This record gives sequence, structure tokens and C-alpha cells, in this order.
Amino acid sequence: MSTQIELSIKRMTRLDGNGTLKAYCDVAIAESFVIKSFKVIDGKNGLFVSMPREQGKNGMWYDTVAPLTKQVREHLSHIVLDAYASDKPLGE
Repeated sequence: MSTQIELSIKRMTRLDGNGTLKAYCDVAIAESFVIKSFKVIDGKNGLFVSMPREQGKNGMWYDTVAPLTKQVREHLSHIVLDAYASDKPLGE
């Protein structure tokens, strides 16, 4: 199935400074659900999108949202990184 999921950025908070965390954002799915706390990270190989996470009782961090296919992950990354690169304010 190659149906494109309707994703939009509802809030993008860009961070100043030299750290690897560059922004937080909230993503809407089909204007029906909002998933909060995606992160834009500047890693060794450039910018990437980190899924929302929470820390377990064992001290390990676990993603709370996981795309089921590579295509969905790539689409999500494209939408988030394009919004991050734009000068358009998104709910900041």
C-alpha cells in the first residue's frame, strides 16, 4: 500500500545554542491526532528526527511512537526537517 499519510507540523520550537538538540515539534496526523515531542537532532551524519521517548524504570529510554514502515519514517522526517529549515514560525 502506497497511501501517503497526511502529516502537518503544529508547533516547532527552535533552540539556540551549540548543543545537538535543535528543535522540538508536534506533528498532526490527518488533522485528527497530535503527537508531541519529536526532536530535531544534529548528529554525526547531519540532522535527523528523533521519536518521542520516555525513560523506563530501568533507566533505559524507549520510543513511544514508531513508524511501521521505512516510507512513513522518511515522509515524517521530510516534513519535520523541511519545517525546521523554513523561516516560517509554527506555533512558537
